[in-house]
Amino acid sequence: MNTIEQKQKSPEEKKSKKMSGGSVIAKTLKNYGIPYVAGIPGHGCWMLTDALMEEGCEIPFIQVMHEQSAVHMADGYYRASGKPMAAITSLGPGAANTIIGLGTAYADSTATILLTGAPATHMEGHGVMQELDRFHSNDFSRVTEGVTKRHWEVNRVEQLPFVLHRAFNSMLSGRPGPVHVEVPMDIQTEPANVELHDLEKRMPVGKIRADSKAIEAAVRLLLASERPVIVAGGGAITSEGTEELRKLAEAVGAAVVTTWNGKSAFPEDHRLFAGSVGQTGTTNGNALAANADVVLSVGCRFTDWSASSYRKGASFSFPPAKLIHIDIDPQEIGKNYPTEVGVVSDAKLALEDMLVLISDEEMAKIQARRKDYFNEIDQKNEEWEQKIAPRRDSEDSPMTSQRPLAELRKVLPRDGIVVVGSGNTQGAVKQTFPVYEPRTFITSGSFSSMGWAVPAAIGAQLAQPDRKVVCIVGDGDFMQSLPEIAVAVMHNIPVVFLIQNNMGYMSIRGGQRKITGRHIGSEFNLKNGEPYTPNFAEVAKNFGLKSWRAETPEEISEALKAALETDGPTLVEAMTARDAGGPFVPGWWDFPVPAYIEDERQDEYAEGRALEQHL
Repeated sequence: MNTIEQKQKSPEEKKSKKMSGGSVIAKTLKNYGIPYVAGIPGHGCWMLTDALMEEGCEIPFIQVMHEQSAVHMADGYYRASGKPMAAITSLGPGAANTIIGLGTAYADSTATILLTGAPATHMEGHGVMQELDRFHSNDFSRVTEGVTKRHWEVNRVEQLPFVLHRAFNSMLSGRPGPVHVEVPMDIQTEPANVELHDLEKRMPVGKIRADSKAIEAAVRLLLASERPVIVAGGGAITSEGTEELRKLAEAVGAAVVTTWNGKSAFPEDHRLFAGSVGQTGTTNGNALAANADVVLSVGCRFTDWSASSYRKGASFSFPPAKLIHIDIDPQEIGKNYPTEVGVVSDAKLALEDMLVLISDEEMAKIQARRKDYFNEIDQKNEEWEQKIAPRRDSEDSPMTSQRPLAELRKVLPRDGIVVVGSGNTQGAVKQTFPVYEPRTFITSGSFSSMGWAVPAAIGAQLAQPDRKVVCIVGDGDFMQSLPEIAVAVMHNIPVVFLIQNNMGYMSIRGGQRKITGRHIGSEFNLKNGEPYTPNFAEVAKNFGLKSWRAETPEEISEALKAALETDGPTLVEAMTARDAGGPFVPGWWDFPVPAYIEDERQDEYAEGRALEQHL
């Protein structure tokens, strides 16, 4: 026996096992709790997907019709559960198709891991099929830099355990987000002796907790305030801090408003709920937030849509209002507005710490002096109710965007999940459809991607198989990922797809008309000018879904009841009006007016821009 054979193996060597790169990845994903992998097994990732069938590596694979949808599906899974799902695609166009998915997840801080193939290491730079090589050899990973928290390029099988635990650490810790790992084809197949890493020993213990002085200062401000407002952003939900948020609102008597991604952070049948803020916010939400003396922001980064492009008095007024800004990302604090107290912390922990400092006696005093403020909140809420009621309760045919939502709310369980596409549908749901529990409203907030909702709803249903999931989407948005309804049929995923068909990109048309008085490319019309639409209910039947087409409120009510009672995926097509059917626009959006328009629109824009506070 030679010297090498006689050498005693170290504990690490005893644990190691010879595995192919693909098996290392599959086994690690399984060990780390990944429940599903979505994608298309192009040649660049054949051995990655094949490894998912190896003994001890088995993870269900969901094939999609477009790689973008694989990332959207994983995104929806995370938003509905708080747990990550993986996507795998080939190299070249398969990988490039994921960029919109990564961008959506990155903008909204959702955790997703994407694994893509790459040319074999000995072939890089030679211009092999589907390789980008004219600037750098195998250059795709650079494309992902702007839409991921981090990305890795693997060039040895032995690197994989390290890279994978680093990817999960980055994806899940601090501010969540998507990560990308690129694995060349030879690394997928080559064997090596490796030790798979225990993720629990590679993640930080606990979460970021705020400085005690910052918490004390924040509580002092809230207790001294007369008109406090809490702005609930997506971070309140991600941190699982919604119960603490409700308790704090009750303790200090604050009105609560929500952003796009903050909707569902606070029960909308609570007396302190005051709608949403921003361009397509609500009149009550914008009025109360704009006239607050103290605003507590919880996991909100003040995008232009949620802040009415920073126009003073439209959604917020900083100053004179004082801002307490809680965020896990220090770069967000003070970015758009000056803060009185900046709190770097996990939202849940910060809210817990604030509650500890408020005594029962102080709560009683606050409740006594807030009576007039509570009455004002009630009044503003009633004014908003009177504004939306005519559209929500309309008997018109074709229907308003709001009427199908009213019928859906009657039949969807309290814990049912709505996954909402972009455009008029997105705004109408935000304003008109009340939700009551966290993670029951999911939308592509900041990136507002069309084509997102259908695969995201499938991901949400996979994450919550025992709950009803309804995908609410406009017809233009739906057609960007329509083929994915086949995935729901093949895997019997019982999503209800509610299509609001107004025969065009009507939110785009509305913006065009408002600014220029005309529109282009936003209506679906035949050459003779007649509106054009396929019959989506018939299309869905050919895909294998049970479906209905509804043209009246009575028909939509019956169809939604039947769809929710059906075992399997269904589609309901609601014929909605092109005009006067979208959301209200109580806020403001900075959109420059072309120089060739020389009327009052220029003056209105200049006036609004002069009031912006972000600079």
